[in-house]
Amino acid sequence: MDMDPGDKRLAAAVVMDGQGRVLLVRRSGTERFLPYVWGVPCGKLEPGEAPEDGALRELKEETGLLGEVVRKVGESSFVSDYRGHETKNWQDNYLVRPLTWDITLPQPDQAHAWVPAAELTGDTDGPALDVDAYNLDVVRQALTNS
Repeated sequence: MDMDPGDKRLAAAVVMDGQGRVLLVRRSGTERFLPYVWGVPCGKLEPGEAPEDGALRELKEETGLLGEVVRKVGESSFVSDYRGHETKNWQDNYLVRPLTWDITLPQPDQAHAWVPAAELTGDTDGPALDVDAYNLDVVRQALTNS
């Protein structure tokens, strides 16, 4: 990764259960970035935080679940615009096994769904949920490298 000092580091948790379903969470409408979009738990790393730890922390913050990293499955990057400034975002993606099952979402307008992996890989007509191409690619990294 060729990072500049202003770049952001993120980590994502692709949570898969024993039945081959992937956990997706719908973002709150109050989010500045991608409101109401379905995706995997993900967020910015804290200063000095290891990406694996960040993926598990974001999972806990966004769903209440505890998990364990199975392995790193890939990397993604995107450019975001915040107050007129473009920022390059570098994201490490991890396959995570859930250790708990009681999901608690931070905002009342959020939702979650366990979606069969086949619906997210193009093996069927596609997901019924509004999942953007970026999140689909993150999930495909985890499923391709399983």
